[in-house]
Amino acid sequence: MFALKGISRLIFGSNNQESMIELPQGQLYLVRPFSPKGYSELLFKDASARIRRTAQEFQYQLVVQRVYEEGEAELLAEEEGDDLEADADILAAERDEKTFLLDEALHFRVENREGSERVLCWRDLSGDAGDVFEFVCDGGILPAQVKQFELIAKQCQYERKYRKPHATASKEDLLQFEFDEQPIPPASPIHSPVLTRSIESSEMFPHKAKGKKDVVSDLEVTPMKKSPPTPTKTPTTKGKERNMGTPSAVAHPEAREMLAAEVAELHFFEFQSGAFVLKDESVTATVTEIDNWKYWLQVGSADRDWIGVPVTEDLNPVFNFEFLSFIFNQFHEDGSAYSWLLRFKDQATLERFQEGLMQALWEQLNQIKWSKIKDKERDYVTDAFNDLTMEDADQEEEEEHYEDAEEGSEDEDDEKPRSEHYDSDEDEDDVDYKPKDGETNKQIAVGYKHDRSFVVRGSKIGVFKHTPNNNLEFSTNISKVETADGKLFSPKKVMLHNEDRNLILQKDDDPNKLYRMDLEYGKVVDEWNVHEDIPVVTFAPENKFAQMTHEPTFLGISKNALYRIDPRLSGTKLVDAQLKQYASKNDFSAISTTEKGHIAVASNKGDIRLFDRLGINAKTHIPALGEPIIGLDVSADGRWVLGTCRTYLLLIDAQQKSGKNEGKLGFEKSFAADQKPQPRRLALSPEHVAQFHHETGKGVSFTPAKFNTGEGVEESSIITATGPYIIEWNLKKVLTGKKTPYLIKRYSDDVKADDFKFGTDKNVIVALPHEVNMVSHTRLKRPTRESIAGDFGRRGSRFGTPAKSPSKLSRSAIVEEAF
Repeated sequence: MFALKGISRLIFGSNNQESMIELPQGQLYLVRPFSPKGYSELLFKDASARIRRTAQEFQYQLVVQRVYEEGEAELLAEEEGDDLEADADILAAERDEKTFLLDEALHFRVENREGSERVLCWRDLSGDAGDVFEFVCDGGILPAQVKQFELIAKQCQYERKYRKPHATASKEDLLQFEFDEQPIPPASPIHSPVLTRSIESSEMFPHKAKGKKDVVSDLEVTPMKKSPPTPTKTPTTKGKERNMGTPSAVAHPEAREMLAAEVAELHFFEFQSGAFVLKDESVTATVTEIDNWKYWLQVGSADRDWIGVPVTEDLNPVFNFEFLSFIFNQFHEDGSAYSWLLRFKDQATLERFQEGLMQALWEQLNQIKWSKIKDKERDYVTDAFNDLTMEDADQEEEEEHYEDAEEGSEDEDDEKPRSEHYDSDEDEDDVDYKPKDGETNKQIAVGYKHDRSFVVRGSKIGVFKHTPNNNLEFSTNISKVETADGKLFSPKKVMLHNEDRNLILQKDDDPNKLYRMDLEYGKVVDEWNVHEDIPVVTFAPENKFAQMTHEPTFLGISKNALYRIDPRLSGTKLVDAQLKQYASKNDFSAISTTEKGHIAVASNKGDIRLFDRLGINAKTHIPALGEPIIGLDVSADGRWVLGTCRTYLLLIDAQQKSGKNEGKLGFEKSFAADQKPQPRRLALSPEHVAQFHHETGKGVSFTPAKFNTGEGVEESSIITATGPYIIEWNLKKVLTGKKTPYLIKRYSDDVKADDFKFGTDKNVIVALPHEVNMVSHTRLKRPTRESIAGDFGRRGSRFGTPAKSPSKLSRSAIVEEAF
């Protein structure tokens, strides 16, 4: 269920929230024909139903709102108790309104019953199979009104599906939104039928069933339901078609060598039902080498070829041995994305297939033969792609933190101050939506010592204060980042330093130099030549919390060297005595440090080295999975190492579990020859990847992931972003092997940078191209069809103070649509 809370308090665009049609009187029921929870529940005794536009083009909402008699609302509020006064608005919103994204998955339909009763019905997408909402129209509603409501609903679904006006649709085009199903069940509990639940009707969520042979538990596979193999497309050829069915298979290239060939069941993830559906009971899945470092996955049966895709990291492969399954993505040449599942007959079959696929993927990424790496490294790579549970010293469940996000207020910060625009010279009536400087926000540096965040935008830096009630308040704008000789530049990387009084900057076209900005004056005051022959790829503090101290030195890496930088040295600033340089090109890409100053260094090859100090060999070398590591973070105590790749995160437990070094970290002591740190590959589920792509047309590309951090604060969450989504992983749920251990929030623009507020995991600072927001953890939601599609029914953060009315914006209220 997709409920938009606190509607009356939101600030909308003048034309974006108009109701297109309304049925003013009726009753809303939730009907559960097969549920032990009860057959029927009357939600609203008196209600109205309407269809309204949102701020996003081609997106519409079906809204049912409670209608109160005079004095009824106040009486209900009193009954809920004075102790809930702080949450009164939240409760009222949840109590008074139900909002649904108008999508064909709802299977919205209308039924005329005897006695002139007319019923609107749609699926409860977050409920069990067969659960529906029913709006029973009052007898005074005219048949023509209901008919017009149904027509507009079809037109809205057409626009959402095909991203074009319904004026281009013929009557035949709209027929696809008529859903011929069994009669709508009566809403009154006295009509509750006695039914025997079949596998087909009860297995929308098959993990709830026990002992059924064809159920792939916990993966939401609907085993006995088959659908035609032909793609489902729009009848018209105008505009862009959105293929909702299975794609046509690509002819497979000629094979040089067969790496795997196994028989399996084939299941396809349907967007409409939100479940995997059986497509073929017996297919052969083959993995072959087709050229130098090029490999191919083909799935077909005696009757047809189903899938033909190159083996790359975009497969987003997941192996689940508990349910003998392999899940992966397919990106079609027309830009569509799909998710498939292969289910094998036994573990030995899945293991043989996994060996072949992992060999192909690893060789494609590394261009080294699988046979040339050691067995323990192969096991490390293979383990990273399995659904496995990591061991943790404390396995106690802490559900409260994660569940709170589902219960928090969507609109608790609607009246809060917003982030402000960098420029302060707009005209009084300037209501342009976007700045005219041609720049976008690029980076965030979050203060540890002082409650400030610094946002880089071209050659400007915006300074934002963290208020006591967890908001951002514009403080000042450093309008010119320039060298001592007056040359403007856009910093490639920034780092806070010296109790957050300085900002270390790097210029993109001069990798051998760094610059120090004095934040009190907002000017670059020092230019440091690090080394004539050793460039700076990136840099990091001397230890996790060094920016809170007066520690003058910090660390840097080049492609094949790790070193200390000391600004106090005369001449070049690299400390020769603390330089570790490699003869081979390791292609270092990222660096991070622990509270004790232990060092982790990652590379574009995908491997990670752990050091206890500078100038010596690494204590531990963690093998590469293949993808370049673009970001690196380490927990303060050094237990967890977090690498960011384009399509997944890599979480590594650096603590040794046995042997003479049991309890020691890989930073301090090398792992035994027969041991390696246990990896955990954190990826979006293939189904969610396909839905993300379905909504945005973009694949996954993560921003550098970070732990929440703070002195004396235990890391509990991980934040990253891809496209318009911010994604927060719950570390406890990851470690205990929970399915889908992440929450999301969608914006209308791509997220450029993100990080936790220092000292907490409850607030995240987010930079969009033209805004900066602090978002509460409670605003993130479980990944569902509705949360992935996004709630665009409201205006978001501004580069200015909130407008006092939507029709008149104040001087600095340049509004940016946030979601």
